[in-house]
Amino acid sequence: MLDKRKFYIGGKWSAPLRAHDAEVINPSTEEPCAVISFGGEEDADAAVAAARAAFAEWSQSEKKERLALLQKLLAQYQKRADEMAEAISLEMGAPITMARAAQVGAGEGHLQTFISELEDYEFERETNGGAVLREPIGVCALITPWNWPMNQITLKAAPALAAGCAAVLKPSEIAPLSAMLFAEMIHDSGFPPGVFNLINGEGAVVGERLSAHPDVDMVSFTGSSRAGARVSKNAADTFKRVSLELGGKGANIIFADADEKAVVRGARHCFNNTGQSCNAPTRMFAEKSIYEKAVQSAAETAKKTETNAAEKEGKHIGPVVSRAQFEKIQRLIQSGIDEGARLVTGGTGRPEGRGRGYFVRPTVFADVKPEMTIAREEIFGPVLAVAPFDGEEEAVAAANDTVYGLTNYIQTGDAERARRIAKRLRSGMVQINGAHLHSGAPFGGYKHSGVGREGGVFGLEEFLEVKAVSGWNKP
Repeated sequence: MLDKRKFYIGGKWSAPLRAHDAEVINPSTEEPCAVISFGGEEDADAAVAAARAAFAEWSQSEKKERLALLQKLLAQYQKRADEMAEAISLEMGAPITMARAAQVGAGEGHLQTFISELEDYEFERETNGGAVLREPIGVCALITPWNWPMNQITLKAAPALAAGCAAVLKPSEIAPLSAMLFAEMIHDSGFPPGVFNLINGEGAVVGERLSAHPDVDMVSFTGSSRAGARVSKNAADTFKRVSLELGGKGANIIFADADEKAVVRGARHCFNNTGQSCNAPTRMFAEKSIYEKAVQSAAETAKKTETNAAEKEGKHIGPVVSRAQFEKIQRLIQSGIDEGARLVTGGTGRPEGRGRGYFVRPTVFADVKPEMTIAREEIFGPVLAVAPFDGEEEAVAAANDTVYGLTNYIQTGDAERARRIAKRLRSGMVQINGAHLHSGAPFGGYKHSGVGREGGVFGLEEFLEVKAVSGWNKP
């Protein structure tokens, strides 16, 4: 079993000041795979102090220095990509094939994008005899989830460091191994001590301390909407900036003129990463004339979706991340049955042949009413809720009938209709006919899905303050 009980503070790996041991569980086997330490408030204070000490000099560093270090980090990341894939697969259950391609690939892509954005970014801009300066906001607490570890860590750490901020990362205590490997890469890249720090701990202890800490200038948090509200309240007394990337309940609107692969594509997207993606299209609305055909196509896709252990090669889905997550999904599936949705395939319990591990049956419900729990709550598992609609107005109303607003999807052969509906959907992102978000696109949502944007120049500017200077060109 791996021993990962040290924290990375001030450029060194050291034992926590106050800690207790905690096990990291392999979700494929339900057995411990590593031991880490949960830190306390004193450890959070030590990490913030190290970041604050480093910020004074790092904030004044030249852009070319930060670029060189980020390029070295990218090289380290590429060199140790296989190690990173193995860590992610072990800790959160992503199949190793998917971990290499998508999980690790997302982090590499974000590093490349932020390097490109930094190369072209102007931090000083003259305007009307004065100047507008964009300066690093300060010490940033980065609190990240377990479902896409490197995607979220690189979306926060890379722009923070590129902007000249100092950072304290608290990764998910469920899946911390990839974050600790990332800290090793930071160290080996030669970043100055204290510019990047990592501590493990529970959100209710370390997360609470970081979000309320008077020497933290910004919190960038990804997680549940409930926890995001808590972070905002903790941060309010010290007037720190808060960036939140929270939950979602994506709608996938499928018109009768959509391409023949639209339903299969949407169902596969829902089940991808075992449904553990905030932008998953978990609500499918199919036009009435194709509704029953869409239901059956989604069900067939679910039946063909294999489950297997994370270390196995292949296109299967793995387990969900933890026992708590497994039990939550089971309760929500049962609620769909109890509340009268039509269970087309899947259901409660593990898939056949899976006696151990947090495996969930890919599940499709039809005739889902908007008041049902499975239509309202973010399930975060491979569960698809299907309902019919009749016309654009009904489709838009159904899609917007949620407290969330992260990503919605449109499938139609009518380009003008797609653009028309995209403008009316209350979400931070809209994807049409399977098109992926372009590199550097802003990632974030409306309503309970968050505040702020990540990715590209939008993500970089989250970590910058704006200063107006008059008389800039006068002697």
